Amino acid sequence: MSTRELIVLGTAGAVPTRRRNHNGYLLRWDGQGILFDPGEGTQRQMAHAGASATELQWVCITHFHGDHALGVPGIVQRLGRDGVPHAVHAVFPADGAEYWERLKFATSYYGSPTLVEHPVSGPGATLPGDGFTLTALPLDHSIPTYGYRIAEPDGRTFLPEQLRAHGISGSAVRELSGALLEECTVPRPGQKVAFVMDTRLCDNVFALAEGVDMLIIESTFLDSETGQAAERGHLTARQAGEVARACGVRTLVLTHFSERYAEADDPLFLEQADFPGAVLAHDLDRVPIPPRRVAHRNDRSR
Repeated sequence: MSTRELIVLGTAGAVPTRRRNHNGYLLRWDGQGILFDPGEGTQRQMAHAGASATELQWVCITHFHGDHALGVPGIVQRLGRDGVPHAVHAVFPADGAEYWERLKFATSYYGSPTLVEHPVSGPGATLPGDGFTLTALPLDHSIPTYGYRIAEPDGRTFLPEQLRAHGISGSAVRELSGALLEECTVPRPGQKVAFVMDTRLCDNVFALAEGVDMLIIESTFLDSETGQAAERGHLTARQAGEVARACGVRTLVLTHFSERYAEADDPLFLEQADFPGAVLAHDLDRVPIPPRRVAHRNDRSR
């Protein structure tokens, strides 16, 4: 059975704490591992989570601040040490290519992982994956930063009652077309996930989040630090909630918390986000992507 879930490897901002590791987010998508922003300690967090380097197919870096990229050397070296046989796609801002090179060759190591590099620049790019596309769009931070969107192609769901009514079964189902296909199926939106880290509110935050099943988004600050958030290029929990509501997000995952906040402050993030069912991420949480909506004959929009 295919698995689509988020494994949270770390949830701290610039400074890790006793209970929060540096960033790290592993999206498991039908046997493919898409690793976002590996900060320090990502290898160890993966071990705690029961994840391995061999499942990684993509490594996506939003920007080259340390809490989002200092785990790159360990991950690259682990790919080589474990002899990962397949190519691993690496996506990162082209303006930070010099940092990528430094991180990739930070120390001597054994093995030669096959990295397919995709430096993105300007308005961004959409890259083909296995059963999905990965889109990178620029955000508004203090250095070049990109957010990511994973999107499965839309499809159609067959309606058993309509197939029976038309006497269609077996291999004939696959040959449906035209009006009969329209009559016996309903649209099935592909599942979508957005990953938005360090940024002020901007148009591309909303573009990435539009209609996604899961939005993983920074909420570094509470309302009391709104001014500081704008100054430093970050979002508050309230702004994250506003994005989720405006974009019709199904599951909102709040993460990337400033070290200034203690465990007692956790409820404030959910309160200020004001989004039903929001998830306040903790290290090693596993958050499933919501199941598909059930298709109905009388609801073609689903």
